[in-house]
Amino acid sequence: MFAPIRRATLFALYQLSVLAGICLLPVALVARRAGVPFPVHRIVESLGASYEKTKKE
Repeated sequence: MFAPIRRATLFALYQLSVLAGICLLPVALVARRAGVPFPVHRIVESLGASYEKTKKE
């Protein structure tokens, strides 16, 4: 019963994290030039893996 709700929530969070990553791209580029890591990719990969895991269930 909760699997579809969880899957939909993870999908929405994944899409929002991709959107945030795209919007924060200029900030990430400036941070990279300054030598500061900006690890948005970790969030996107983590949510993507979680969504893929629920999709298989």
